[in-house]
Amino acid sequence: MNSFSNYYGRIDGFPSICIGINMRTLNFDTVNIYSGNLVLVNREHPITCKNNNYAVSLVSVGTDYPDILLDYVAAKELSRIRNVLNLYDDIVPVSGFRTRSEQKRIYTDSLQKNGTDFTEKYVALPDRSEHQTGLAIDLAENKSEYDFIRPHFPDIGICMEFRKEAIHYGFIERYPKGKESTTGIAHESWHFRYVGYPHSEIMNMKNLTLEEYIRYLKNFPYKGSHLKFFNYEYYYEIFYISLSQLRKSSVIIPADVSCQISGNNIDGFIITLRKLK
Repeated sequence: MNSFSNYYGRIDGFPSICIGINMRTLNFDTVNIYSGNLVLVNREHPITCKNNNYAVSLVSVGTDYPDILLDYVAAKELSRIRNVLNLYDDIVPVSGFRTRSEQKRIYTDSLQKNGTDFTEKYVALPDRSEHQTGLAIDLAENKSEYDFIRPHFPDIGICMEFRKEAIHYGFIERYPKGKESTTGIAHESWHFRYVGYPHSEIMNMKNLTLEEYIRYLKNFPYKGSHLKFFNYEYYYEIFYISLSQLRKSSVIIPADVSCQISGNNIDGFIITLRKLK
């Protein structure tokens, strides 16, 4: 049974949760602008990290696929989806985390085998690949054979069920049809990216790619109106703060709310607050 059968979500409609009696100050390391669930990695915004490999805590996506790795939170949420939908026999992981050298090899091999036009549509350059973050997973419908670059993941059946359920666990279809000019990548129905909840839900409701969502969040600065969202269990409040703003003021939030901080890999941080209803 779908664990979100009674799910609902709405944007706005409640007072700010950034008001409280007991407050605390958030501490930022500017280097962390290049890490977090909402980092934007594409042709214009390459990975910036020491030794050219993105520093994440990696685990296998399951004992049946020990060599396919993901960020540990993304892997946990992927496992939850697979358990809810009983996907172990219907959908298989194809590719997760890749080192820079692996991405370079895949890109070079595709150039030789498939040519420039195909490769530029479906394979990211080294340091421009989400797979190097550990937050991206390619999936395939379970068949005897599948294409590593373009695995079959149709818009029907169990694959469509996964696509819908994944949103409630923080995953988005990263390269949707009709958004090629925005993402710079052809439609990839098999490529899913962990951005965390409730960002996945908001992006789906507003039909936004990650590129568009990162721009959208700049409408909700720390010292201004915040983006508010709620579901059956939690209130969420989301805001953006630039590096230049951080140099001028501290970020103060209530002590009794949970907080996630993500860099955007460009110019600032996205703060997500959560509080029980």
